Amino acid sequence: MYIDKKCDRSYDDILDRIKRVHFIGIGGSGMCPLAEILISKGYSVSGSDMNDGDTLQRIIGYGVPVFMGHKAENIEGAELVVYTAAVKQDNPELVAAREKGIPAIERSVMLGILARRFKNAVAVSGTHGKTTTTAMLSQVLIGSKFEPTAVIGGKLPAIGGNSYVGDSEIMVCEACEYVDSFLQITPAVAVILNVDADHLDYFENLDNIKKSFRKFLAQTSDAAVVNGDDKNTLDCVNDSPVPVITFGFGEENDYRAVMTSPETTVYDAFDLYHKSEKLCNIELSVPGKHNVYNALAAAAAAHYLGVKADDIAKNLHEFKGVHRRFEILGKHGGVTIADDFAHHPTEIKAALTAAMNMGFRKVWNVFQPHTFSRTAMLLDDFADALSIVDEAVILEILPVREVNTYNIYNTDLGKKVSGSKCIDTFEEAAKYVCDNAQDGDLILTMGGGNVYMCANLINKMLAEKAGE
Repeated sequence: MYIDKKCDRSYDDILDRIKRVHFIGIGGSGMCPLAEILISKGYSVSGSDMNDGDTLQRIIGYGVPVFMGHKAENIEGAELVVYTAAVKQDNPELVAAREKGIPAIERSVMLGILARRFKNAVAVSGTHGKTTTTAMLSQVLIGSKFEPTAVIGGKLPAIGGNSYVGDSEIMVCEACEYVDSFLQITPAVAVILNVDADHLDYFENLDNIKKSFRKFLAQTSDAAVVNGDDKNTLDCVNDSPVPVITFGFGEENDYRAVMTSPETTVYDAFDLYHKSEKLCNIELSVPGKHNVYNALAAAAAAHYLGVKADDIAKNLHEFKGVHRRFEILGKHGGVTIADDFAHHPTEIKAALTAAMNMGFRKVWNVFQPHTFSRTAMLLDDFADALSIVDEAVILEILPVREVNTYNIYNTDLGKKVSGSKCIDTFEEAAKYVCDNAQDGDLILTMGGGNVYMCANLINKMLAEKAGE
């Protein structure tokens, strides 16, 4: 249910009064960077998690005490507890914190507290493209020796993780709109990539989404960098309290792309203009028109912060992508395997359009729908997007935080996608595509859940089939 939320600033000075912080779910991609920032600032950190993984091992590598599983005694000695949105209110560590009178704040509140400690905090928002754009901007700033602190929603190969702790006054972070988490951030620069109908289980309608983005913009102090080609975004910035810098393909934008690669193929090279001045030519190493928009946003924000055009071009060219964003996992027997996080029809359409223009003999899409509400509310849009590819395999809907009160199933989507095949398990789906894909094909797994496990299985099966 949509709630008219506001920024919680009641804990803004808490880091001046404490030294020991405990993270519930410390291995999460959103929690690990915050822990790293505090560690770098000299705080004593501990944490707990239910699952092992790369991010958890990264934290353990700092000498941080990490407990597997959640128990009340894990918070012993903590002066502040930070928890993820996924943590339920009856979590024993959260209950213990309340019983002991230890302040407990949600991850988005901590992100806001940290961001306000940087003079130039850049918050990257939008329905689609946040992780890629945050990663692009971070790589440009790091590669240009601007030494930002970065909080990224996915692993950036250039830094070997999803966070970076620099010594400047610049911080770059993702600002997620779901349940209005981004309203906890009061940035100097707000980037709005696009505004689309999503998370309707919370927002209910597009008007409420726009309302939240307007509130986010109202909390911004210096400038807004926004997609000037997106009508919904422009609707949100009509009465902006800060200067608006636009990017896009249209000539009216402050920063615009003039394509120098064929627009009918991969959209990977363009001239970057600032108003009437050509700044540089940018050759991207990631495909798709959507990535041109992401690169434009990163370039505009970087240029605003003082990065030279040549440095922007160099570092955007060196950007090879983010974990689970059209990530190539392997090639066996002439078949390429890739995985992508796309889980909204707009994202899916962008990624599949790029894939279809890359010259593969045939593109196979193994799609895992993410949440019953999104699938039910955007069913026709999903069908249109999945119809782009040569072969669509539709897995069971991942429930995430929901129960199926919508009475929606993968077969409902399958009926609307001609020639598609509905398969429930990863094992069956992997066997099906491995048995049928041929030399020159691309198999692209897609979804916001754990479909990457299916991708890894496909990669393994094809390697074995090829005798590797």
